[in-house]
Amino acid sequence: MKTLLPGLLLVAAIAAIALLLGHAMPLVGGAVCGIVLGIVVRNTRPPSAAFAPGIRFASRQVLQASIIALGFGLSLGQVAHTGLSSLAVTLCTMAAAGLAAWLVGRALHVRDDLKILIGVGTAICGGSAIAAVVPIIKANEHDTAFAISTIFLFNLVAVLLFPWLGHLMDLSDLGFGLWAGTAINDTSSVVAAGYSYSHAAGDFATIVKLTRATLIIPICLVLSILVGLREKRSGGADFSLARIFPWFILWFLVASAVRSMGLVPTVALPWIHQLAEVLIVMALTAIGLSADLRRMAASGVRPIMLGLATWAAVAVTSLGVQWGLDQL
Repeated sequence: MKTLLPGLLLVAAIAAIALLLGHAMPLVGGAVCGIVLGIVVRNTRPPSAAFAPGIRFASRQVLQASIIALGFGLSLGQVAHTGLSSLAVTLCTMAAAGLAAWLVGRALHVRDDLKILIGVGTAICGGSAIAAVVPIIKANEHDTAFAISTIFLFNLVAVLLFPWLGHLMDLSDLGFGLWAGTAINDTSSVVAAGYSYSHAAGDFATIVKLTRATLIIPICLVLSILVGLREKRSGGADFSLARIFPWFILWFLVASAVRSMGLVPTVALPWIHQLAEVLIVMALTAIGLSADLRRMAASGVRPIMLGLATWAAVAVTSLGVQWGLDQL
């Protein structure tokens, strides 16, 4: 715990400022302020190595805890209905991401491993999906860093741009939540964009994103089989379902079940939601503190062009499918 304390205290201090700024600028929100402040600190005066464990803990475990806390405010009926209603859009956007990554990556002469990492990261859940796929396709550290930096860049753009575009297009809360949940990569960015738009949009986007995240498992299984066939050996020697499965999703469902059974006092719900907001801002602050803009700039143009094309294909496909299904 002592090794985590310096980083957690730094994250908490910056997050407190972000929360105050978010309340002063509600259209921006504490989540976006947390990311921006974290990036500014990281790239003007990088924290020493002593802060790294706590920052890493906040960007992962604290984020997962915030999602579980949000579960207490949502009934299982809401979760099931949202997951099923978003499935068609989710599957279409996944197909669009895969096709765009393959076609554009081929045109740009991007390496196969990098195409797969950016395609999967954009289609499902950003860095988590990339981390799950790396041991299956045996991607090197250079390609992994390229992919994560590229995905993060468009996560940041989405958090800042999507709410503005949503208001410009006059999307409903549910329409925006479905768009954000299917077209933004990492859970943290989906949550930030969703709640920046409205509370209802944030709730909806979070469930859509968690439904989408579970698709890591079939994607990894398919990739393992393909790699194994290609190399005439098991490509999934380092592959473990227990390791890659997003277990916090199960705890989110447990929290929703507790809420559905009426075990959470109504008076406690605003406090739980407030706790979730604080944890989300802390997690996003930590992610900002992990963002090295110089490394992202050094990643080169072609992966960024591939990431932009894949992300644009997903965003447009999501809106197109929703329009076709009259879900906007």
